[in-house]
Amino acid sequence: MRQRSGLRNFLEYLLALAALKSLEWAPVPLAHRLARGYTRLMDLLLPRLRRVGERNLSLALPDLPPAEHRAILDGVFRSIARLLVAFAKFPSIRRENLDRWIRAEGYEHFENALRAGHGVLFATAHLGNWELSAYAHALLQSPMNVVVRPLDNPLIDALVERRRTLTGNRILGKKDFARSILKALAANEAVGILVDQNAALDAAVFVDFFGVPASAGNSFAKLAHHSGAAVIPGFALWSEEEKRYVLRFGPQIQMTGDTARDTQAIHSRLEAVIRAHPDQWLWIHRRWKTRPPGTPPLYGTVPARTEAL
Repeated sequence: MRQRSGLRNFLEYLLALAALKSLEWAPVPLAHRLARGYTRLMDLLLPRLRRVGERNLSLALPDLPPAEHRAILDGVFRSIARLLVAFAKFPSIRRENLDRWIRAEGYEHFENALRAGHGVLFATAHLGNWELSAYAHALLQSPMNVVVRPLDNPLIDALVERRRTLTGNRILGKKDFARSILKALAANEAVGILVDQNAALDAAVFVDFFGVPASAGNSFAKLAHHSGAAVIPGFALWSEEEKRYVLRFGPQIQMTGDTARDTQAIHSRLEAVIRAHPDQWLWIHRRWKTRPPGTPPLYGTVPARTEAL
């Protein structure tokens, strides 16, 4: 990757900081209008995102007409806008007002897993509000560990990390992350990992994801088997009826020790949730970028890298 200039990093940081502060300082209704404007602008300035989303939907949900694909993608940008507002408001979200933003459902699955004493691995994804789910968990129960990939811009990365750790959550970088995860699980702590990203061939297995072979990281299943940790799916999903998120914990996914089989089980559970809430998943990243050897690429000439947020 070409090295980024310091000037570019600084200008991007100023833009991100200005947008974040505008959402933080604005009343909530105005913040939502501003965030929708920001995501509409992103949609216009970065047309490759929608092109990638259209390609993904044509692969994963081919029976839906193009008009429904477009409606889903419109919903994706609205979902990102809601996420941005909550993220900007983190400094003002506390235990006493948390229920205005989110409530938990199925919490007993996490509590039962914790009682087993081997730690909990949350299988989550870029679905709904993954930032708020981790932030809220620390207020509802205790701080957790979150595995993230550092952002390309180190100034923005530091800004985002400060927000993510406001409630005591600990960030585990992907460098030497396995040792850190195992240490946390041995202490019976919770670790959240985003499992829906494309993985390189040297650390992946192919799973059936929406009927299309998808390269999925194999480390999650290996860590679960090695540590004996319980695997719990958890997603903060927007409820239009309640006008807030519902942090849904699902039943434990049993691990067998077969990495391919266990990775498939995790992704099958994830697929079911995405199908129920298609406009809340981040379709605009190239989920099916890595292909089985000998098969053609699925994205053709789609330019540049579209990373998950």
